[in-house]
Amino acid sequence: MSDFDLFVVGGGSGGVACARRAASHGARVGLVEESRMGGTCVHRGCIPKKFLVYASHFSHDFEDAAGYGWSVGDTRFDWLKMVEAKTKELKRLEGIYRRLLNNSGVTVIDGRGSLVDTHTVSTDDEIHSAESILIATGGWPAMPDIPGIELAITSNEAFDLPALPERIVIVGGGYIACEFACIFNGLGVETLQLYRSDMILRGFDMDIREMACEEMRNAGVDVRLNMNAVKLEESSGGVVVTTTHGDVVEADQVLFAIGRDPNTDGIGLEDIGVERNHKGAVAVDSGSRSTVENIYAVGDCTDRINLTPVAIHEGRCLAESLYNNNSQTPNYDDIATAVFTQPEIGTVGMSEEEARGHYDAVDIFKTRFRPLKHTLTGRDEKVFMKLVVDKADDRVVGCHMVGDLAGELVQLLSVAIKAGATKAQFDETVAVHPTLAEEFVTMYEPDVS
Repeated sequence: MSDFDLFVVGGGSGGVACARRAASHGARVGLVEESRMGGTCVHRGCIPKKFLVYASHFSHDFEDAAGYGWSVGDTRFDWLKMVEAKTKELKRLEGIYRRLLNNSGVTVIDGRGSLVDTHTVSTDDEIHSAESILIATGGWPAMPDIPGIELAITSNEAFDLPALPERIVIVGGGYIACEFACIFNGLGVETLQLYRSDMILRGFDMDIREMACEEMRNAGVDVRLNMNAVKLEESSGGVVVTTTHGDVVEADQVLFAIGRDPNTDGIGLEDIGVERNHKGAVAVDSGSRSTVENIYAVGDCTDRINLTPVAIHEGRCLAESLYNNNSQTPNYDDIATAVFTQPEIGTVGMSEEEARGHYDAVDIFKTRFRPLKHTLTGRDEKVFMKLVVDKADDRVVGCHMVGDLAGELVQLLSVAIKAGATKAQFDETVAVHPTLAEEFVTMYEPDVS
């Protein structure tokens, strides 16, 4: 008899969700984690990033307060105090994760897990047998092979810098690069962002991409498109970056955020026949089963949709299917997401470009305006909202926003999109006034540009 019904390699969001749900259905579950429990989201991603977003936004809030009669006075940001507070909270969250696992009956093992064979996992000096094995090892920041790359940092290290840099170069144009550019800019750091392509945020709706880039530049981020870093050199003043255009820029820190790769090397997958793609992602079917019958994978290590709530959803679906006689497969339709730039982005459903390639005809409704708040602050920051509608049945198939609280608003609107709401139903909805959200139900005329 095996030691466990299910053995999970990785203590991030997906692995923990699956382990707890499986144990709740009576499965004997073991879980191994070599670092801190909670994974990328808790320690190197969502949570600490949002803390830094909050911290960086206060500089704007202090400026805006004057328009409403407030005299804020001198302000000063203490980076080390912020890091200390963040670290304390993450330790508390890790403790909660461990207690939840223990209270669920999961056997938690600290160490590095690797597969010996299709039913055996080694964890440092111990060997564990299992009927089924789940790979939930997440992802890791990718780095380019260029001279001097050892002088750069990734998002992993950005949360614990010994001091706040005065100048930073951020290389990349995805959501992580854009979020950190806004964070450091908001904290008063001279911020240069390099991106090799002609527009940031590839994969998002083009109007959203252009609007976000414009607002980031207006806020002070020096975004340079069609430009990349090709060499880093140490200097007395920090790090010198040479670009594809031959420009030379000196900075105190250089942060690369050019994507993330599945964290699957060195854990024995190749030795037992688990197929991986060119990036190292575990190949899985719709039920998260790998090419080995009893081995599964969820989360970023599969490189499907790399979002924390998706990993949790995949893990719970797998546990239901294996241990509750309740076959479930993850549903990836209309997943809402947010990018915590400043202003932030919220999006759900199809972009205009995707919809035009999928439907015979679409209607586009969009609006751009200065929010009421900034009529008194004087800040030249705009809000942009957009609905994409399948003209054949009037169904809203995409919803996009750049502006304060975009993530919060799109989370709620995603329920309507998921339920198949029509544009007529949006129009029939009475607005809450005065709010930003009311614009989503008062865009009556399609865009004809």
